[in-house]
Amino acid sequence: MFLKLLFVVFLSVSGAIASSTQKQMPVVISVDWLKTHLNDKDLAIIDVRKEKAYKEGHIKGAVNMPVMKDFFTQKTLRLPKLTYLKELFSNAGIDLDTKVVVYDNGQFCWAARAVWVFKVLGHKNESLLRYGYGDYIKNKLPISQKIPKRTTAEFIPRVNNKMIATKLDVLIAIQNKEPILDGRSKDMYMGKTSVAKRYGHIPTAKLFSGLNNYKITDKGNRLKSFKELNKVYKSLPKNKNAIIYCQDGADAALDDLLMQQLGYKTSVYEGSWLEWGNDENLPIVNPSKKR
Repeated sequence: MFLKLLFVVFLSVSGAIASSTQKQMPVVISVDWLKTHLNDKDLAIIDVRKEKAYKEGHIKGAVNMPVMKDFFTQKTLRLPKLTYLKELFSNAGIDLDTKVVVYDNGQFCWAARAVWVFKVLGHKNESLLRYGYGDYIKNKLPISQKIPKRTTAEFIPRVNNKMIATKLDVLIAIQNKEPILDGRSKDMYMGKTSVAKRYGHIPTAKLFSGLNNYKITDKGNRLKSFKELNKVYKSLPKNKNAIIYCQDGADAALDDLLMQQLGYKTSVYEGSWLEWGNDENLPIVNPSKKR
């Protein structure tokens, strides 16, 4: 009798695990997938563009969460308070079981920032839309100017601190010669432009710009396939944790999400260049030597 009961429990647990696995969303989903699942009750679509652009037209059913307002603090560009995010997601009808699809204007780093924040808070079922908002999406999906009404839910954060690297982590990585990746543009990396008072990059950091993750097309920008992305990151080791930074934590989030899908171990230095470049006590390399 005991063995029979144990077997029943095993089947129940296995079924729950299988169900959870089946629900798991890939980090990137196609427009065709979204078209098929557009009316799913457990799906939330998030448009992180500015409110004005959203009101002019968005994917039907999408909720507007402007990235700079909802996924960054205003001054330091860090994670907003947990209480704010909990209320924001709960009011949008999102809980830990909701499937979330995020899109932006085609830079992808802004949508990636939102997806990364969801993952940091313990959510497991969120994806980037392969195309940015543009003609391709407009021709494939219903577009609306109406603001949808969603039933509220209870979003319970479960913070995953392993996804976030600190200033100290970066200093240790420099000393130990562990991979550090700079997700900014080449001009920023070379010290020609900067969002901080200092110019250049973190010592030992290699340039892996978030711009290399997507292609610009007439119909709307498109994320590269993972076969293409394999070529972008093939020079990096998969047995070492790579710390990624950019200017504000957005491009770094894009690199992070795609690299993890490719089997790399990564974390995001959330302070990024905005913190590092403004701290005179931290070392930098400035190839331009203009400032």
